[in-house]
Amino acid sequence: MKLDVINLDGGSAGNIELDAELFGLEARADILHRVVRWQRNNAQAGTHKVKTRSEVKYSTKKIYRQKGTGGARHGARSAPIFRGGGIYKGPTPRSHGHELTKKFRKLGLRHALSAKMAAGELVVIENADTEAKTSALAKQVASLGWKRALVIDGATVNEGFLKAARNIEGLDILPTMGANVYDILKRDTLVITKAGVEALEARLK
Repeated sequence: MKLDVINLDGGSAGNIELDAELFGLEARADILHRVVRWQRNNAQAGTHKVKTRSEVKYSTKKIYRQKGTGGARHGARSAPIFRGGGIYKGPTPRSHGHELTKKFRKLGLRHALSAKMAAGELVVIENADTEAKTSALAKQVASLGWKRALVIDGATVNEGFLKAARNIEGLDILPTMGANVYDILKRDTLVITKAGVEALEARLK
């Protein structure tokens, strides 16, 4: 399957043959959902914490005598049933991450690339070489109509392009190894350099 290649100035730079196993699959929402859920769960801090009965600051003196009051028996105000007392079985710090096989993660990335291709939201550019001028790159991005775009370069990101894009809202840049399903799906446009396409094909084979 072929796709036109453009330059950053919008000019044509020929075309490129894309691997149908990466860009021509029928995207499955269930696979994409599982991979995104795995990513977001691994990113969750899991630092939520409440104080238990042994951690709240209260006197340990018995509230009132054991018998003769007509009320229930209580030992301290730190009991969970009292306001300000400890929390019973509340959240504690833990990892929310879960396992997902490397083979399935690769499959998810292939389906994400295919989803962008099918939606017409995939753009291939010749390269990401540019002088480190934010104003010039911002004009090029605006003329190309990239409002929320993710640019995937080769093994490394061009230093000049990275500096120029740093303060452009809605434009993110990743090397090939940083390409992931969540970042690809949440952007309106996926931009890949020719070097990025080659690196992705080598990574996902």
